[in-house]
Amino acid sequence: MANCDPFIRNFIFAEEGHRQNDKRFISMSKLDAKLLIVDDDEDVLLAAKLFLKQHIRVVHTDPNPNNIPMLLKNDNYDMMLLDMNFSRDATSGKEGFHWLNKILEIDPSIAVILITAYGDIELAVQGVKEGATNFLLKPWDNKKLLATITTTLEAQRSKKELQDLRSKQKFLMEQGDQPYSQIIGESKAMMQVLNTVQKVAVTDANVLILGENGTGKEVIARALHRASRRKDEVFISVDLGAISETLFESELFGYKKGAFTDAKEDRPGRFEAANKGSIFLDEIGNLSLPLQSKLLSVIQNRNVIRLGSVKEIPVDVRLICATNMPLYQMVDEGKFRQDLLYRINTVEILLPPLRERQDDIPLLVNHFLEIYCKKYKMPNKRLHTNTLKRLEKHHWPGNIRELQHAVERAVIMSDSNILQPNDFFLSQQQDKTEAGLPESATNLEATEKMLIRKVIDKHGGNISKAAKELGITRASLYRRIEKYEL
Repeated sequence: MANCDPFIRNFIFAEEGHRQNDKRFISMSKLDAKLLIVDDDEDVLLAAKLFLKQHIRVVHTDPNPNNIPMLLKNDNYDMMLLDMNFSRDATSGKEGFHWLNKILEIDPSIAVILITAYGDIELAVQGVKEGATNFLLKPWDNKKLLATITTTLEAQRSKKELQDLRSKQKFLMEQGDQPYSQIIGESKAMMQVLNTVQKVAVTDANVLILGENGTGKEVIARALHRASRRKDEVFISVDLGAISETLFESELFGYKKGAFTDAKEDRPGRFEAANKGSIFLDEIGNLSLPLQSKLLSVIQNRNVIRLGSVKEIPVDVRLICATNMPLYQMVDEGKFRQDLLYRINTVEILLPPLRERQDDIPLLVNHFLEIYCKKYKMPNKRLHTNTLKRLEKHHWPGNIRELQHAVERAVIMSDSNILQPNDFFLSQQQDKTEAGLPESATNLEATEKMLIRKVIDKHGGNISKAAKELGITRASLYRRIEKYEL
């Protein structure tokens, strides 16, 4: 100790004194942060590390400022202590300003505390104006050093939380995150689905939702989120079928400024935006094998790397996926990775098509009637008994989405508050009993009724075109529509 540099000796003696006289230092838990100290004075680095490693989770040091770019690109630091002068007898601080600008160019989010052996307050103030978070004069008091680091970290984290919140809000605005109402359904098939949702929602298990187009997969995904512990956090929905291969990484994992021509600023990806919340990956069956590999890596490691960077960013998300494609068959055909399937389907939820939950059609129709009458500022409308019968017989190839659009169109087009069967222009594909003439169709009226309905549906409800194809007048067709309660 006698041959030790006076600077480091003062640090060590000061630390021993604090450990004996200030019990708070002994009981204080370590700050969960990663700190980098860059100073050409090896004694300063040793003294600072001896003291700070007792209070901060990770402390790295380096005497050579030329290593800064490499260090920042290969690791995530919350804070850096940066010396202002590295050349012998230099006091201008120019080197410090040079490296400060480089640091903030590489990582704008890092907190930088400037350190200098000279009490030049104007120099320190200029450093803060150019982007530094704070400054220290050396030799410093250990308690003041720790207090400065602690308060700076708290301020920096509050700033980052605000930036993350703004990023999430921006994503919500961009994707038009519209509220989804509660799940509508009392049929046996839907009660089984709701029972599964209730059980799995409170866990963080990955969920795979399977079902035809229009069955309400995103509604179920949002219900899982609302019933989870993450309900107060963000829900990010991503339509993988709408993202091209070239944009996949930048959209999901984000990018650094300059990563490509139009990358004018750092931007978080969907996974980062969903941090602490839930991310819903719809149409996951549309991903190519190379993109499946990239997604699998993120799911396994729980971190992302922005395009143009090598730094890993940890993400904590609840993963919910959905598809209408036969994933198990695709695995057998080599079109979908088996290991990815195992990762995303801890729990599977199979949504029944609307034709298998006909008991729910009256509930759904009334729900949509209420929504669209209110939306278009119309008096409340209801269904004629025969109208409901027709809706219940329809095959509904487009499922709930088709029903929703049919109700909306009927609300707009009908002049009456009681919706008749001919107010609904349904798709040509009917239920199985109407796909063709039944073998027992010996009744002429039954055959005529079926034919008229199919022709009207074929022309989207256009009475003139339907009458022309049937070879009768509009008046005759209207009489038959009334007669058969179509």
